[in-house]
Amino acid sequence: MRRTRGFTLLEMIVATLIMAIAVVGLLGAISGAARNAARLRDYDRVVQLGRLRMNDILADPAAPLSGTFDADLTGGLEAGWVAQIAPFEAPPAPAPGAIALDHVRLEIWWMAADQRRSFTLEGLRRRVLTP
Repeated sequence: MRRTRGFTLLEMIVATLIMAIAVVGLLGAISGAARNAARLRDYDRVVQLGRLRMNDILADPAAPLSGTFDADLTGGLEAGWVAQIAPFEAPPAPAPGAIALDHVRLEIWWMAADQRRSFTLEGLRRRVLTP
């Protein structure tokens, strides 16, 4: 009896099963990585907008203390901010023209999959006392 070369049907089924398991595992990892990348993209975008808003509040005493970001800037994400300003330090004998510090607390929020997420930025703002 002459021996022929090739694969048996059982060997082909086993190889196909191993490949299917590997492909399913890779697709699961890729979808998880895509979800993480989208979440990080949204977070990075909101962090940059928060830094810009904090710079506005620190530089301009008349800047609004709450609001929402434009959807064009957030990539369609619903996002906004709320700021709180409180006195931090003042001279012992306050006089007009003296320098005081205000504590600025800025909360940035955004909606991610029907869940509200937020982070807080804090800073100090210089203020000149007026009569």
